[in-house]
Amino acid sequence: MSYLWVTIGSALGGLLRYAITRWTLTISAGFPFGTIFINILGSFVIGYFGTLTLQSGKYPASDNLRLFVMVGICGGFTTFSSFSLQTFDLMRTGAWGRALANVVISVVLCVAAVAAGHLLAQQSVAKWAIAETAPEEYTG
Repeated sequence: MSYLWVTIGSALGGLLRYAITRWTLTISAGFPFGTIFINILGSFVIGYFGTLTLQSGKYPASDNLRLFVMVGICGGFTTFSSFSLQTFDLMRTGAWGRALANVVISVVLCVAAVAAGHLLAQQSVAKWAIAETAPEEYTG
């Protein structure tokens, strides 16, 4: 059953990746902005969802749901192979500065997005825990 969830999630992630790539073609102008955006967003989602749904967390999720989102959707959505090919093409055509910028921007911002998703999930869980224990007049 887990294979089915990963397959469905991958299809959804791939479809969303294609839609965003088409949408960003007009602003790309020789630089893979769409791929960078996709990788940053996917990194944020995997960091946020992964933290929020840990078995020891506030909203533990089933293994199948985590596989669906993290392996399926995020795996089908993010584009490391596209990133690698685009970086190689930039290098192959002599655009070494753009290739380096693509690597630095993608890696740094994607790691930062995972961290931001993780921190936001932790803060959300803490805020929800406070709201659950606060007297009703403070929770509105």
